[in-house]
Amino acid sequence: MNFIFISPQFPHTYWEFCNRLKQNGVTVLGIADAPYESLTLELKDSLTEYYKVDSMEDYDQMFRAVAYFSFKYGKIDWIESNNEYWLEQDARLRTDFNVTTGIQVGQIKSIKEKSEMKKYYSKGEIPTARQVQAARGYSAAAMFAQIVGFPIIGKPDVGVGAGGTHKIHNEEELIAFFKEVPNVENYVIEEFITGDICSYDAIINSSGEPLFESMTVWPPSIMDIVNKQLDLSYYVAKDIPEKLKNVGRATVKAFDVKSRFVHLEFFRLNKDKGDYGREGDFVALEVNMRPAGGYTPDMINFAHSTDVYKIWADMVAYDKSKLASSSSHDIHNALSRPWQDEYFCVFASRRDSHKYKHTHEDILARYKDSIVMCERMPEILSGAMGNQMYTVKLKTEEQKDEFVKFVHEASE
Repeated sequence: MNFIFISPQFPHTYWEFCNRLKQNGVTVLGIADAPYESLTLELKDSLTEYYKVDSMEDYDQMFRAVAYFSFKYGKIDWIESNNEYWLEQDARLRTDFNVTTGIQVGQIKSIKEKSEMKKYYSKGEIPTARQVQAARGYSAAAMFAQIVGFPIIGKPDVGVGAGGTHKIHNEEELIAFFKEVPNVENYVIEEFITGDICSYDAIINSSGEPLFESMTVWPPSIMDIVNKQLDLSYYVAKDIPEKLKNVGRATVKAFDVKSRFVHLEFFRLNKDKGDYGREGDFVALEVNMRPAGGYTPDMINFAHSTDVYKIWADMVAYDKSKLASSSSHDIHNALSRPWQDEYFCVFASRRDSHKYKHTHEDILARYKDSIVMCERMPEILSGAMGNQMYTVKLKTEEQKDEFVKFVHEASE
C-alpha cells in the first residue's frame, strides 16, 4: 500500500501517524516544504521517501510531487494530511489521481462551508443553531436577529477555529459588522447558544462505524480566548456520555463519513433551550474531518491509555483496530475496556504577556508526577493556544480544576 502523507512534520507529533503506518507495512511517502534536514529523526525513519516542494500553496508543485511518487511506486492508495488547512488540496489531489479512499472535490463544500453543513444536520435530524448568510444583506440579518434575539455570532462561512469571529450584541454592532468587516458577504450569522463545547473525537472505518470514540471539553468561548488573548485550558474526559455518542454517530451517518479521524463539535446546553433540548443535551456546532488540533491526539492517548495513532493506521491498513483484537470487549469505545487506566488529561497554557502568581518551577515541582507534556507552543499556534503549555493526567474532577487554577492564577 502506498500512502502519501502531506505535511507530515506539522504538528511535530504527526510523525507518529507515519510511524504506525510503517509498522503496518505501508510505504509512507512525505510531501512538504520543510527542508529534509529539519525533519526529526523519528519522521525520517518513518518515511520511505520525502519530496520537498518550494511552496505547498503551489498546486502545480504538489501535483508534480504526487506524479513523481506515482511513477516511482505505482498506484497511490491514500493521500492525507490530517490537517484542516490542506483538506481542500488533499481532495483535489485525490480526485486528480483517482485515489478513492478519501474526500473528493465534489464533497468538499459539505465539510468546509458552515452554511452547507446545516443541510446535512437537517437531513440527520440533528439539532443545530439557526443561521442566515450575510450575503442576503443587512435587512435579512436584522430580521434574523429579531427572531432569535441578540447576541448573535458572525463568522466566516469557511474558516478554522475562532478566527474572524464576531459577537454582535445589538443593532448598532450589527450595522458596524456589515460596514466594517472585509468580505462580509462570505460570512454567516448564527444564533448564540451558551454552553461548553464538547467534541466527539472518533476514528471511523470504511463502513461508517466508530473504531474509537472520545470526548474533549473546550471552554465556552474560544472566540474570546483568541480575540482577547485569554488563558486557555481544556481537557479530554475520562468517559463519553451516551448522548454525545448517539449524536456523534448520527452526524457521522448524516455526513456519510468513511475511513477518517474526525473531530465533531457540539454545544452541551447549560440550560433548557426550547426545541433544542434540555440542559445537558448536545446541539451541533460544526464538523471537522480531521483529528482535533494541536496535541489533542496525544492527550486522548494519555486520558485513555491507548494509541490513536495505531488505531488510525490500523483503520487505513486493515479497516479495523488491532489494538483491541486480543480482547472480546467492545472495540467501539476505549472507555469500555476496564483493564485500561482512565484519566482526565488537562491542557493549560500561559501567555508571555501575562503575569502569574506561580512560577514555571512551582508548576513543575507541584505536578512533577502528573505532567505528560511541557513545552513552548509553536508560534503558528500561540495566538489561540498560548506560549507555554502544561499537560497533566489526573484522576478526579477536583484535581483537574485545581491544576487549571494553579497554572492560571494571576499575580497580585
